[in-house]
Amino acid sequence: MAKTLFITGASSGIGAATARAAAKDGWNVALFARSADRLADLAQELGDGGFATEGDATRIEDLQAAVARTVERFGGIDAGFANAGRGLSKPGTEAGELDDIRGMIDLNVMGVILTARAVLPELRKTRGTLVLTGSAAGRRHIPGSIYGATKWFVHGYAGNLAEEMREWGGRCSVVAPGMVDTAFFDDGAPDKLQPEDVAEAVLHMINAPERAVIRETFLMPQN
Repeated sequence: MAKTLFITGASSGIGAATARAAAKDGWNVALFARSADRLADLAQELGDGGFATEGDATRIEDLQAAVARTVERFGGIDAGFANAGRGLSKPGTEAGELDDIRGMIDLNVMGVILTARAVLPELRKTRGTLVLTGSAAGRRHIPGSIYGATKWFVHGYAGNLAEEMREWGGRCSVVAPGMVDTAFFDDGAPDKLQPEDVAEAVLHMINAPERAVIRETFLMPQN
C-alpha cells in the first residue's frame, strides 16, 4: 500500500518539486496551498496519487480540514512537509513594513506550528516523519534579517519536536537549503540550487529506515 505525504506550500517551488519527486517514488501526495488553480493542475499532473487540498497555512481550521480530507482519501498520513513560508518585500528592522513583517512571522512561525498541530495526530498513528523547511539563513547571523530569525525558530522547533516525537516512535527533520532558484528571488538564481535538489533531500529523510533519524540536511550551492 502506498504511503502518503502531506505538503504545505505545495503549489510551486520546493513544495511542487517535492510532490513530483514523491509521486515518482510511489507516494500518494496531498497538496496544500492557497493557489487553487495551481494545485488542481499539479494534482492532475500527478494522477491518482495527487490530491489538492486548498487552504491557508496560518488557519488551523483549514489545515485540520485538509488533513481530514487526506485521511478520508488515502487512509492515513505517513509523512508531513511543513514547507509554506515567505520573505519580506523590504527586509530589515527599520525598512520593513510592519504588516508585511507580521504576515511573514505568522506564516513562517505560526504556520509551522499549526501544520505540526494538525498533522501530528495522524503521524502518531503511523510513527511517521515530519520535515520542516529551514534555511541556511537559520544557521548563521545575517545583518538585520527578520526572515533569518524566523528560520532560526524553525531549526530550534525542529529539534524540540524531534525529542517530543521520538517518545512515540516518530521523527522530525529540518531541510536547510542555501539559495534556491525559485520565485523567492525576483531575478531567479539559475546557477544555485534547484528545487529538485531540496526535494531529493526531503525524500531521503522520509524514506530513511525506521532505525535512523536524519535530524538535518544542510544544502549549499557549489557556486
